[in-house]
Amino acid sequence: MWRRPDVRSEDMAGVTEGTPQPTVAPPSPAGAPGEGRQQSVSPDHRARRRAQTRRRIYRAALQLFEERGYEKVTTGEIAAAAGVSVPTFYDHFPGKEHLVMALPEPGDVDALLARQPADLPLGERVRRALLTVVGGLEGERRSDVLARWRIVVTTPGLRYRAAEFERTTAQMFLDSLGLGGSGGSPAAQVVVTAHLAAYTQALLRWAESDGERPLEEVAREVMDALRGL
Repeated sequence: MWRRPDVRSEDMAGVTEGTPQPTVAPPSPAGAPGEGRQQSVSPDHRARRRAQTRRRIYRAALQLFEERGYEKVTTGEIAAAAGVSVPTFYDHFPGKEHLVMALPEPGDVDALLARQPADLPLGERVRRALLTVVGGLEGERRSDVLARWRIVVTTPGLRYRAAEFERTTAQMFLDSLGLGGSGGSPAAQVVVTAHLAAYTQALLRWAESDGERPLEEVAREVMDALRGL
């Protein structure tokens, strides 16, 4: 929902183009202590390799989903297409649905809400935050989101899972706003949950139109309908 599932914050180090080559410790001089030990690899190099593996799994999965349908593809087939083992697949993704949908990091939610004026009514604050997310989807990233949500709209099981991801994200918003837990206001919970549901509906409608309508237009239309209730 929020970012490409093939990219995680822990994998970003050293992924950008133009990154210096990984630093590998030089071999010890002949006869020096440590001779014959395996050369160490920098954390930066490991992060790049992990990110590359994650992207390879992700790309292989999306190609298989588009060719054969989400429900007909197994994790074993995805792993084989990506050239990795099944345990490696699960080291990067908890399950198939996480290749199509992604939850935000709590810190991302905190930062997103912190950018909205605190004196706004709760509904308007959440609305602006969600429209900020929509506005940040540009170029390849937007095309990528559209491809994933096309898969969601054609897969009943993923529509159900999208609702679960939506509820989890709503709880993240409530926690970030200090409105979660048993002491939270029921009215606040309804407002936040309704806006996250509207956000999901906007993505579904956009994907159903095959991206013909601008996502911003669809999102504002759905959010405005919520305002009128």
